[in-house]
Amino acid sequence: RGKVRKDRGTGLIVLIIVIAFLLSVGLLLLFVTGTGPEVAGNVRLQERAFNAAEAGFDEVWRVLNENFISGNLSDFAGQYRKKFSTYGDVLDFPGTNDNPNPYYFRSLSDEELVADMTSDPTNTLFINQPLPNDNSLSFTVFLIDDENLTGAPPNDRDCIVVCIGRAGQHTYARIEDVIEIQTT
Repeated sequence: RGKVRKDRGTGLIVLIIVIAFLLSVGLLLLFVTGTGPEVAGNVRLQERAFNAAEAGFDEVWRVLNENFISGNLSDFAGQYRKKFSTYGDVLDFPGTNDNPNPYYFRSLSDEELVADMTSDPTNTLFINQPLPNDNSLSFTVFLIDDENLTGAPPNDRDCIVVCIGRAGQHTYARIEDVIEIQTT
């Protein structure tokens, strides 16, 4: 009879632990299934921004080809974006290991670059150009002198094309590609 009294509350404690475990598993399941659509939406926006950046590259490729074929351009001299805000010609210089440049184009966010080009469009090929089939997407495109990055001798026959796609308020994607004028 004394042993029965000692075990009396054990069943209740086990039941409370099992219910607490099941409740926590249920809450975790609700959280995971609730964030799934949000994550999918973010991935979809990122993909749309990347598609806008690709459209920007296609458009700048078309425009540059037309300008080279028509003789309006013979190289990329004078076409590079160098200036950032009031900091001068800093976009294409990464700095040194001991003193990195905080205004180097790869150190800046896409949002910062687009905002700067919107306020000063100098040497920007496209700024917030909407896609013809979807006005919610846009692209910004500019050229960077790739020789200034490495300290190589000047060569205006190649450059880095930077295309920034935008989808929604704050979703950006960037494509960088080196292009070169072929000699015949």
